[in-house]
Amino acid sequence: MLRRWRDDDRLTFATMNADPEVMRHFPEVLTRRQSDMLVDRIEAGFDRHGFGPWAVEVVETGRFIGFTGLAVPGFDAHFTPAVEIGWRLARASWGHGYASEAARRVLAFAFDEAGLDEVVSFTARTNLRSQAVMRRIGMTYDPAGDFDHPLVAEGHRIRPHVLWRISAERHSGLREQRDPCG
Repeated sequence: MLRRWRDDDRLTFATMNADPEVMRHFPEVLTRRQSDMLVDRIEAGFDRHGFGPWAVEVVETGRFIGFTGLAVPGFDAHFTPAVEIGWRLARASWGHGYASEAARRVLAFAFDEAGLDEVVSFTARTNLRSQAVMRRIGMTYDPAGDFDHPLVAEGHRIRPHVLWRISAERHSGLREQRDPCG
C-alpha cells in the first residue's frame, strides 16, 4: 500500500537509512536528524507538487518498509527539468517484488492522474538491483543519458549514474499487454 508518511514511520526509516547495505549506492548513511529532514522534504514536496515518495506499507502486516514515489530532481542536468521515480526499501524487504509492484502503481499515478508525458529514473552505475526494477517496470535504458551526478563528489565511486526513461505512450502499451481487457 502506498500512503502518506506518519510520524511513527520515522524511526524505522532512520534505521533503514543508517544501514550501510541499504545506503551502499548513496554517498553516505544518514543520521537520525538527516533522515527526519528527508521526511520533512518529502512531505513538503507533496504540498508543492501534489506527489512525492509515498510510504510503502505491507498490507498483510501493516509494516512500513520504505518508500516509492515521484520527485523533482534538485539539480541541473541535461535531462532536467524532469520527474523521477525512485524507491528505497529496508533490506529485509528486498527480493519480494515490493519495489516493482509499488513502482507500477506510481507510474500509473504519474501518467493517469498527474498527466506526465515522461518519467525518468537514475541510479549509480553499480546499482544493478535498482536497474533490474527499472527494467521490470518497463523503463528503457538511455546510454546517451549517463551522467556524473553533480551532488556526488568528484572521484566518488557512485558518481557515475545511468539514466532510464519511460513515456506515457510506452507505459500505456505495456499496461495493455498485461491486461488486454482494459
